[in-house]
Amino acid sequence: MNQTKFELSPIGRVEADESQGLSQLQIDEPYRPALLGLDRCTHAIVFWWADKHDNPADRANSLVMDLPYAPDVKSGVFANRSQARPNPIAITTAYLLNVNQETGVVDLAYIDAFDGTPVLDIKPYLPMSDLVLSAEYPDWMEGFPASMEEAAKFFSDPENIKKFS
Repeated sequence: MNQTKFELSPIGRVEADESQGLSQLQIDEPYRPALLGLDRCTHAIVFWWADKHDNPADRANSLVMDLPYAPDVKSGVFANRSQARPNPIAITTAYLLNVNQETGVVDLAYIDAFDGTPVLDIKPYLPMSDLVLSAEYPDWMEGFPASMEEAAKFFSDPENIKKFS
């Protein structure tokens, strides 16, 4: 087994205020030049460290039971989006509201990370390499929305929120 170690350094942090519904990234000063041109994109893929799950028990977890979107389903960690995984790397595709390179603030419509979560990287969402028209859900997610736009409507319905909380 290859035991190569990797060193990751955060480029910033998530600033989330769920009571206000605000999500933004605060990018550290040395990385702000890397934001040049991101404001011309509509979406970005944000890579973040699920630091609340960076512990031996969650890193050893290979099976997940009772997913929020699939109660009573057991699946391998590589078949779901659980934050408890061997390396707690998480991603969110986010709609960009504003990018301010000077202050390092990236305003997002939403990110499913906690306030203070370390940000590892940002990449532009590019349909030619990120959109897969033939992708399908596993059977335990049947009936889920087909896009982010549909998901916004789906999860704004209180009945759907009750089902998955």
